[in-house]
Amino acid sequence: MRLLITDLNTEINKGLEKNSAGDNVTLDVFKNVDDVTEESWNKANAIITYRGSKTIMKYLSKLKNTKIIVRGGVGFDGLDLKKLGEKGIAVCTVPDYGTTEVADHAMALMLMMRRGLDQYDNLMRKDANKYWRYIEAPCVDRIRNKTFGIFGLGRIGNATAKRAVAFDMNVVFYDPLLPDGSELSYGYKRVHTPEKLFELSDTISIHCPLNNITEGMINKSLFSIAKNSLLLINTARGGIINLDDLYDALKDKKIMGAALDVLPIEPPDLSHPIFHSYMKNENWIKGRFTISPHAAYYSPPGLEDLRSKAVRTAVEYIKNNNLRNCQNLDYLK
Repeated sequence: MRLLITDLNTEINKGLEKNSAGDNVTLDVFKNVDDVTEESWNKANAIITYRGSKTIMKYLSKLKNTKIIVRGGVGFDGLDLKKLGEKGIAVCTVPDYGTTEVADHAMALMLMMRRGLDQYDNLMRKDANKYWRYIEAPCVDRIRNKTFGIFGLGRIGNATAKRAVAFDMNVVFYDPLLPDGSELSYGYKRVHTPEKLFELSDTISIHCPLNNITEGMINKSLFSIAKNSLLLINTARGGIINLDDLYDALKDKKIMGAALDVLPIEPPDLSHPIFHSYMKNENWIKGRFTISPHAAYYSPPGLEDLRSKAVRTAVEYIKNNNLRNCQNLDYLK
């Protein structure tokens, strides 16, 4: 069996993939997907990719022996499920590797904004003696008894909801894909429209996939009915939020704040006005907007889980025809 890893850009625990693959597996490992050789594309029985989805589709004709592509992550952006399925290639993901890390990160972003921790850190570095007092940071508020909205109650959404409950918050969720009665088993209040979620929530955390339906779904129409005190958190996919509309909503104080770990374009297009204002720390955006570099999933053990589970998913299918977490089963020949 020949396993191609297109972009393993890490030096941590170099033997992890080899140990996870077991015997009789030849590994072709590259740090950058653009460096993958034609021979490796042609001979790969299985492919693991982290950020190389679009390149794989570009070189689809080179995949002569591939039976499975494992996206090292939860999402599968850039992979054409139908086209790959019709070619006989299964597309699988690793949905559970960073569940707790992403949930923790979403809560950390909320707590940072609601307690003004980013602002205090900046002021203490500037002059701790001069600024040794509380500040009226715009997003600071009591969170007890406030409504925490979950946009997508999957694995990560539910893990985040449990954490919000621990902070004495009232959880409400929107997820049209969950069957009727799910709210009874989870114990959270369910709403059936995004509009209702935005009407009720003091904080909203996004945990849905990016697809044709959700792309740009968080836009000016939802911002227009939100509470002015709303804090929006996104650790899912950047394209779910219309960034232009978010900028306008913040600038016009339709909502109070936003904390993003994911962006429509990564790294960010710094010419966009929201990042221009953020980088210059303009007064109107100070304490109301922050970003982290698509790192919510990361912890050392989380990364090892991701890498080892991706390898096992690929190997199990080729060796034993055991298909796990397949995203294109409906199209697979």
